Amino acid sequence: LDNCLFCNIVARKIPAKIVYEDENTIAFNDINPQAPTHFLVIPKKHISGLNDLNDENLINMMHLSKTANQLTKQEEIAESGYRWVINSGKDGGQTVFHLHLHLLGGRNLNWPPG
Repeated sequence: LDNCLFCNIVARKIPAKIVYEDENTIAFNDINPQAPTHFLVIPKKHISGLNDLNDENLINMMHLSKTANQLTKQEEIAESGYRWVINSGKDGGQTVFHLHLHLLGGRNLNWPPG
């Protein structure tokens, strides 16, 4: 989609500091990091959000999970701890309507988060 920020990052029309990429997913640094490690992991296929997951595209969540797990090991935060966050909808804090997982770590992550 031409007006989707993350689709434009996937298409390399908008620059991002990419930390991982495979045929299904791409991960890059968040432009407003909330922790020393703060990546966004997105499917290359446009899915607007959690409410748009279905039998045909649910495999994308598996790919996001696999990528996020790989990144926790790469960043050496797997043992110390990390957080995955997926915001859903306006009231859930979603500002870019392309499914994405925030991977945060590298510091003590307090609860409640926000």
